[in-house]
Amino acid sequence: MSLDPTPMLWSIPMKATRYMPFVLATLFSVGLACAQADEPAKSSVHIYNWYDYIAPNTMKDFEKEAGISAVYDVFDNSDVMQSKLMAGRSGYDVVVASGDLLPNLIKAGVLKKLDRSKLPNWSHLDPDILAKLQSNDPGNEYAAPYLWGTTGIGYDADKVRSILGPDAPVNSWDLIFKEENLAKLSQCGVAMLDAPSEVIPIALHYLGLPYNSQNPEDYKKAQALLLKLRPHIVYFDSSKFISDLANGNICVVLGWAGGVADAQKASELAGNQRKLVYSIPREGAPVWVESLVQLNDAPNPEQGLAFINYMLRPEVIAESSNYLSYPNANKDATALVEQKIRDNPGVYPSRQVLDTLFPLEPLPLKMERVRTRAWNTVKTGA
Repeated sequence: MSLDPTPMLWSIPMKATRYMPFVLATLFSVGLACAQADEPAKSSVHIYNWYDYIAPNTMKDFEKEAGISAVYDVFDNSDVMQSKLMAGRSGYDVVVASGDLLPNLIKAGVLKKLDRSKLPNWSHLDPDILAKLQSNDPGNEYAAPYLWGTTGIGYDADKVRSILGPDAPVNSWDLIFKEENLAKLSQCGVAMLDAPSEVIPIALHYLGLPYNSQNPEDYKKAQALLLKLRPHIVYFDSSKFISDLANGNICVVLGWAGGVADAQKASELAGNQRKLVYSIPREGAPVWVESLVQLNDAPNPEQGLAFINYMLRPEVIAESSNYLSYPNANKDATALVEQKIRDNPGVYPSRQVLDTLFPLEPLPLKMERVRTRAWNTVKTGA
């Protein structure tokens, strides 16, 4: 999730802010640590993860089985997480990190190579997802893939087809990037993620240019395309679209799969009978992978490896997929995921679709500035 994600109801996911629950979760983590201070000393492990990005019982089950005390902290912004890790001595053993952050963390010496001899459950991992991760972690030396997802199109099927007709290109980026389509859809509301590291690569890919281009001229072309669309976009936001899609304030969003899944759940709970669908465009889309990594200065490295190995068990990671509606990277867990999730092609795409997905990668600082300037120009419409 790419997950992005402001915290993600997702990053990327998943990637939407729930401020009060986040504060309460943080206070709970601090309280748990204080309570444990009064107990006899025993081995412990310190985990740092996105807010609400794990099945509710996983940590308790791990503690009970492993006899290891777990301190679980959460973050709601990947920049905050990265800054804390780069500063060193964070006190964490295992962190959940997005794939596009891995190169900088590896280069800075923040991460420790995983000792595969201590990870017998590594054999359960899906080779296809490991391959996608290698662009950011060559040889899969530092990161054990956890959950993953895509950035695509969420839409209200009835509204879109009532405007564009039964042949609306809902499985193509043409739905959004062809101005004549977007102009018509603007009457029911179109939104985009506020995520330049995802939206601009999609625009570049749509134009037939390298999604991770290092040519400034390519970004001018992507900027021009997005500026043509700008008058028809109601807002750029990485969390608001979830509730707005659920209650009918918008009908199309360029968004995360997990965010659209949250909108579907909210719509079902409200009983408003909306037919909300998530589509991975046939031209290809970004894939993001959130991974478990171990820190070089981890105070409890052995316990950290024990936790990673626990999370690689099919029955354990399947619970998080069932809770979050995100696919996991464990090939032997698929059969344990609820059928409505594993049979959803927007969540678990076919091998053919998987082959079209491209991983997000970091840009050199100079090019990152070019991309940021282009995005700011698009958002302001200047």
